[in-house]
Amino acid sequence: MGNSKKRRKESEDHKMRLPQRHLRDSSGWLGLAAIAYVGIDYLRHISPVWHELMQPALWAGLVIATIIRVPLYRHWSLELPVAIPFILSLLFMLSALLFEAICVRFATAVLGLDWHNDTPPLPDVGQWLLLALNEKLPQTLVNLLRAHIIGLHHFLMLFIMLGFSVLFNSVEAPGLGLGARYMFTMAIGRLLRALAFVSTILPSPRPWCASTRFRVPPYPHRWAQKYYVPYSNNSNAIKLVIKYDIAYAVAGDSSTEFQPHWGLMNFLADLLRPTASKGSSSWYNLLTKAGGGCNDLLFSGHMFVAVLTAMAWKEAYGGYSSALIWMFVMHSAQREIRERYHYTVDCVIAICMGIFLWKMTGLFWPIKDASRDRRLDKLDKIQSRLLQAAKDSDIDAVRQLLNEVDLSSQVSQKPGSRLMWLFSGATIFFTLVIVLLAFTLTSDG
Repeated sequence: MGNSKKRRKESEDHKMRLPQRHLRDSSGWLGLAAIAYVGIDYLRHISPVWHELMQPALWAGLVIATIIRVPLYRHWSLELPVAIPFILSLLFMLSALLFEAICVRFATAVLGLDWHNDTPPLPDVGQWLLLALNEKLPQTLVNLLRAHIIGLHHFLMLFIMLGFSVLFNSVEAPGLGLGARYMFTMAIGRLLRALAFVSTILPSPRPWCASTRFRVPPYPHRWAQKYYVPYSNNSNAIKLVIKYDIAYAVAGDSSTEFQPHWGLMNFLADLLRPTASKGSSSWYNLLTKAGGGCNDLLFSGHMFVAVLTAMAWKEAYGGYSSALIWMFVMHSAQREIRERYHYTVDCVIAICMGIFLWKMTGLFWPIKDASRDRRLDKLDKIQSRLLQAAKDSDIDAVRQLLNEVDLSSQVSQKPGSRLMWLFSGATIFFTLVIVLLAFTLTSDG
């Protein structure tokens, strides 16, 4: 009889420890779905016919499974309070991307197309190393490194799959909280990235990039003519600048800059430098038609997105699929360098910034319920003592141990709350900015 009670008690005890592990282990389908998504999408390069058949089937299966799970979802009470931060984070991210797009255009337009065509790329040892490996490694491995296995849209879609997997209990609720943190971190990183590449303009590893993507005047802006051009081709001129700390160059006579009619946003014309042939379009269309940048190098935006997805996946889900996604990140990094979209330093700093910013936002915006995790950890540590106290019928000891579990979760949240209010204020500010710009767009003649 005693052995029966003991076994029943151990079984109940084991069930208490299951939920923490169940969340990660019960839905291994998420990792399989991620691998299937990347693999089937890569079929477009191997077998377009099979790709056309299998990709719609995969998406149909995922959509149907999601629709079926929505009515069964039990954590709507956790999702609703996070809806407002989710929307604010979305607006904050859109505002940051708009600011970044303006900086991308400026970094190209301020120097003119002649500078981009004539300035050689910087020496990059990482690129040289990859070229050297092409001569040493087996051709099969080189082809694998060159293969376009995964791109930016894949990493974005993998994160969306991670967010929706909350419906299947693969990650902890709320899913909107995970999405809000991702977009908020993305916005902070894109703002820092824009400030970095617009501060010091680096020559593109692809000198032809600016001519194929942008229509800007061939000659440099008057700032560049006065403060840069004389020193770029005269090694002694920089000594005079350092000694006297003044600019002595006179801007050359150039044709008058074209001035479009952009209403309240006409101040952007001096930064974006549109040409007459494109002047009839709005400033917003000018940015959307740019097709990406050439000098927005330090640090890599593609790698930043990839690292954020890998960090979110590792923290929320983990497992073998997380290791696979990190392998995709490394593969994508060497491809960015190999194909000369970025210098090696751009990818290295993007990886470091992605990890750092995700960890930083985790201090006040964790994916998981930290207090519950602390309680479970404490309960796991005192489990043997708690069982012994229960066997001894020592109620006071049981109460004391349970009180320790409660105290372990009572960590002050004031610093995190202050940070949250600070960043919420920044979000509201940028939200107002994007509303103003959208209003201006609608009144643009």
